[in-house]
Amino acid sequence: MRGFDVWEFSAGRRKLRARRTALPKATELFRRRPVTRGCARVVDLEFQFTHLGVVQNIKPLLSFLENQMPAALKMLREMVEINSFTQNRQGVNQLGRRTAEHFASLGFIPEFVPSTHPAYGDHLVLTRHGRSSRSIAMVSHLDTVFPPEEEARNNFHWQPEGDRIYGPGTHDIKGGTVMMWLVLSALQAQAQAVFEEVTWKLFWNSSEEMLSHDFRHVCRSRFDRDTLAALVFESEGRLGEEILMVVARKGRATWRVSVAGRGAHAGAKHRHGANAIVELARTIQRIAALTDHSRDLTFNIGTVRGGTVLNRVPHEAVAEGEFRAFTPEAYAHGQKALLALAGPGEVRSLVDRFPCEVTVEILGESRPWPRNPGTDGLLQFWQEAGKEMGIAVHSEERGGLSDGNFLWDAVPTLDGLGPWGDNDHCSERSADGSKLPEYVEVTSFVPKAALNTIAILKLLERAGMRP
Repeated sequence: MRGFDVWEFSAGRRKLRARRTALPKATELFRRRPVTRGCARVVDLEFQFTHLGVVQNIKPLLSFLENQMPAALKMLREMVEINSFTQNRQGVNQLGRRTAEHFASLGFIPEFVPSTHPAYGDHLVLTRHGRSSRSIAMVSHLDTVFPPEEEARNNFHWQPEGDRIYGPGTHDIKGGTVMMWLVLSALQAQAQAVFEEVTWKLFWNSSEEMLSHDFRHVCRSRFDRDTLAALVFESEGRLGEEILMVVARKGRATWRVSVAGRGAHAGAKHRHGANAIVELARTIQRIAALTDHSRDLTFNIGTVRGGTVLNRVPHEAVAEGEFRAFTPEAYAHGQKALLALAGPGEVRSLVDRFPCEVTVEILGESRPWPRNPGTDGLLQFWQEAGKEMGIAVHSEERGGLSDGNFLWDAVPTLDGLGPWGDNDHCSERSADGSKLPEYVEVTSFVPKAALNTIAILKLLERAGMRP
């Protein structure tokens, strides 16, 4: 290895760091240190990709990506400082316009698609037409879960600390949007002929955190038989030193259980009443018992309310929650078991046996994204790229939802292309460190962007696209 510039990848339990040595003018993101024996991963930057004519070696790619990091972090900071809480329509639209401006230099034309929900911002579609009809879709979202008041209350803002940058959306998913920009910039600079051959279609959901189903149509109506893949830039997973790409996600249904009882005076006519809260308490115990971890089927009771005043036998009570499952079979089993709880209840009036009545409603559904051949085929390209970089790449099935749930059965879909971070959906910080807010790890950007770039080139080569 002597005489070559190298990148060293060292992995801890939850970290994968990239340190650069010997390249001139190293940015402050990477520390200079001599290469020593025993490091976890050392990649020879002069390694030749003999099967690819598009990237002759990895050295120019990594050097290019590092040089883009100051601009990438500037972009990320600008995005993080725009509050884009789902119901902050003005903020979401402001972020959409700025995102379109950032990608304009790469040749992308914007389209702002109004949401079917009037309180939400516009979805964003960016397109760059290539010389061929072959296309790749990339997917992110504009919104976060943090209202402006919460950000102010918890002093939650852009805050670099060592290798971490804390702030709303750094990890979920504004860091993913910046990753998308890095990858496309690298493809344009390092594989220009292929970049210009492909039609690129980029999609941002304005209300992903609220599961807006109209975004499904926005994407799928723009896919066609020449769409090779949908790549979702949610954050990567980690297991020790392994990068985990997301190949499946649980489906989710939200539900409401309502109980109608009979009210009565709690003192004078207690026996006449049919207590709806007591009936609901029995019902939610049955719902909780439907959880079957051996099938990855989970039920969660989220809210419970009932009654009006203390001196009245309550005549109504309501619980709401959700269930999730990875496979369509487990999902269907859970839904059938939940709906079967509807009907006359066990709690009755002691006077005339008047029963409580249980009603079960399905409020909304997002279908499971099960393991499938199309996704597994895409995973192979990332694993091959990782092998050549000296990075272990494996897969995970994730319990949370993403837009991939709406896309996988239309085109091959892979998720987890974003950078590494943690504590998404959290804004609190405690003095003892037991609570930490959302953050992204800065040194995860360059190696992951290189991995994504090489894997996409492998995908395109397999599709017969060469410079």
